[in-house]
Amino acid sequence: MIGTIIKNTGSWYVVRTDDGQLFSCKVKGNFRLRGIRSTNPVAVGDRVEVRPPQPPVGGEGKDAPNDVGGRLHSEEEQEGLRVGLITEILDRKNYIIRRATNLSKQSHILAANVDQVLLLVTIAHPETSLTFVDRFLAVAEAYRIPVILVFNKTDLYDASELQQLHEWMNLYQSLDYPCVPCSALSGEGIEQISDLLRDRMTLLSGNSGVGKSTLLNTLVPGLEVRTEEISEAHDTGQHTTTFSQMFDLPTGGSLIDTPGIKGFGTFDIEREELGHYFREIFSIGQQCRFQDCTHTHEPHCAVLEAVADGRISQSRFTSYLGMLEDKDEDRYRKGY
Repeated sequence: MIGTIIKNTGSWYVVRTDDGQLFSCKVKGNFRLRGIRSTNPVAVGDRVEVRPPQPPVGGEGKDAPNDVGGRLHSEEEQEGLRVGLITEILDRKNYIIRRATNLSKQSHILAANVDQVLLLVTIAHPETSLTFVDRFLAVAEAYRIPVILVFNKTDLYDASELQQLHEWMNLYQSLDYPCVPCSALSGEGIEQISDLLRDRMTLLSGNSGVGKSTLLNTLVPGLEVRTEEISEAHDTGQHTTTFSQMFDLPTGGSLIDTPGIKGFGTFDIEREELGHYFREIFSIGQQCRFQDCTHTHEPHCAVLEAVADGRISQSRFTSYLGMLEDKDEDRYRKGY
């Protein structure tokens, strides 16, 4: 049977087959040995082949089909899901990854086979760093996944924060990234967001505390995903989503909710390729004297000239330099 991963708890995967059946699955034992350097060999959105466990034929082992049924979690039992075994991943249309926390040689797949990403950003309560936004956009650019920037919590901002909101939106709109001001509580921007999500598979991502769960509850009435208050002491978010899950939207399409991200470590982007994933640097970089210009020190570098005269924003160029030189995400991650 063929189906789609709609939930990943870290050890179990819920698969919805093409005929509508739900299976709680483990991954076949040798699946992890195929050179997939990732903390999660399959992700929400993956198309997979599933088979139900077979009756015991004698002998046991970690890969024995009946072993899956023998170790069924009580949660899955309560949900009444059938038990299955994921035996194959079908070819992916795309996927988006970040470097796994504290595992610099491994990646973590956020989602697969998505049409776009909805990246939630907040000017304050808590503040999303532009470095985080730029790193996320560069990775999405590398994997050719469109990103919509949603600036949430507009109902909480004072005059100076609203001014900063307009400056950030002007910056990214000038680079052709769609930007939507939004308040998941007041309803501002919700209709526009719903239209952008219609009939598409969308990954919902952002820092902890930016309001992903509140937005999800607004977009899918009756869902009632748990939310948490922002820490008053540090003005930071707390993780409320502990696993990735796909939700069907009433207007058509689906939204993949993921745990909040504190930092976004890049993975598998070569230094000489990085400039390709900053749209303005790639465009202006065509005018550089040297084809392999790193835009850091070379003479007659069109990018450095554009930074100097304001055609490339200093914040974007700083993000580019940080990704170029710094592979340690702890350097830009705020302390919590």
